Amino acid sequence: MTNDNQERLYQEAAEILRNSKHAIAFTGAGISVPSGIPDFRSPGGLWSKYNPIEVASAQALEMNPKGVWEFMVDASDLMEKSQPNPAHYGLAQLEHKNLLQGIITQNIDNLHQRAKSRNVVEFHGNFQRFYCQKCRTEYSLEKVHESIQNNNIPVYCSNCNGLVRPDVVFFGEAIPWSAQTESSRLVKNADAAIIAGTSGEVAPANTMPKQVKMNKGKIIEINLGPTYFSDITDVRFDESVDEVLPKLAELCLR
Repeated sequence: MTNDNQERLYQEAAEILRNSKHAIAFTGAGISVPSGIPDFRSPGGLWSKYNPIEVASAQALEMNPKGVWEFMVDASDLMEKSQPNPAHYGLAQLEHKNLLQGIITQNIDNLHQRAKSRNVVEFHGNFQRFYCQKCRTEYSLEKVHESIQNNNIPVYCSNCNGLVRPDVVFFGEAIPWSAQTESSRLVKNADAAIIAGTSGEVAPANTMPKQVKMNKGKIIEINLGPTYFSDITDVRFDESVDEVLPKLAELCLR
């Protein structure tokens, strides 16, 4: 792509955001790859080491709690070492200047919040929160880490001896009602959307950008390679999110 064409894309995307009254963002695993968290499905990701049905499903929680917790220790270690990258900060800047009304994320890594984004809908939960699936007692990350350091896994509830689990959506589980409700509200009001770091493979999250388009909203896509959103995109950057989003935010805030 020539510099002129690239500059035109940035100008078009910035104009969409400046002219919108209710822009939102959809993010997936790709936005956290520059932070050192590989897409679970990609080579080197956690699904290369684990079978997701055996360690990250509703069935696994019942049949293989120790395997689930071994997987969670690996995942937790990966996420603990990560830091927000320029893409996370770019979205936070747009929100702070009222050019972005909220983020719907499929990620469970808490990086949007650590970058100071305020209105984040966690479609698949958050790996920083834990609770007993029997009595619903909440457990802090620190308390869980204490058990891990003492090699006490699986972690069981001190109140009822139920299994403690992360507040995330495992395979075979429903999206939390609160996340569905809030994301539906954002989508219904949206007149523009940024799709960043998600190819659109995972349902039902992949349906929401198309709803924005059906409501005549404008779509800005930032993804490497082909995706399921090619038929709805108005402005597309085939570049890394951590390069595009900070530049786009800077242009919008001039």
